[in-house]
Amino acid sequence: MRRRSVIGAALATTVAGVTSSACSPDSDPDFGSDDSDAAYRILVFTKTTAFRHDSIPAGLTAARELGAAHGFAVDATEDVGAFTARSLGRYAAVVFLNTSGTVLSAGGRAAFEAYIGGGRGFVGVHGAADTEYDWPFYGELVGAWFLQHPAIQPARVVVEDRSHAATAHLGPDWHRTDEWYSFRTNPRSTVRVLASMDESSYEGGGMGDHPITWCREVGGGRSFYTAFGHTVESYADDAVRALLLGGIRWAAGLG
Repeated sequence: MRRRSVIGAALATTVAGVTSSACSPDSDPDFGSDDSDAAYRILVFTKTTAFRHDSIPAGLTAARELGAAHGFAVDATEDVGAFTARSLGRYAAVVFLNTSGTVLSAGGRAAFEAYIGGGRGFVGVHGAADTEYDWPFYGELVGAWFLQHPAIQPARVVVEDRSHAATAHLGPDWHRTDEWYSFRTNPRSTVRVLASMDESSYEGGGMGDHPITWCREVGGGRSFYTAFGHTVESYADDAVRALLLGGIRWAAGLG
């Protein structure tokens, strides 16, 4: 089942204490000035121009709570004006949380490419693979683009690499319910696969060898992607939260 419903432009919001600031491309927003003692700062970007996940607020809440518990500051925005060299320079990593469609301007793309080239980090969560299909740099960064998904259902996840901070807390098998993305290409040859799908455990896979969470170094920076995170319930799952925390820390250069 391929999703392509189009939603109107999203408004900047404040969700569960996570700052969401509007800014113009020429502005210099002062995000998070009350938590300057944080060890580092991340930006969570949630802009959508195609399908919009109702789990975005839950994902933002999870990010804020992880930051509060583990010493990093979390800013959130849907404004492309945050993608300037000066604004991005505040952040150790940028999280694309269930983004979709074309979300950045040409200037924002250039600033983000330079940001990654400068050694910073990217974290893509679920819909991040359903984003920026006509931007080759982004395709390399995220690792693979979304193709299709079956109905939400339980499945067996095979944890292939438990030496990474994102998966060290997991056993070799992980049974959970989510929306299981298949991808246009298999990224295995270009990424470090952390977890994959056992396609015999659910209906509608179709990839055979089916990576679902991975990381890589790209363009001077670091990229972490997981397809987990369609459902609201995912972000209350301690195991998913620990995976996201490990991915954020790794992308920020701390793991």
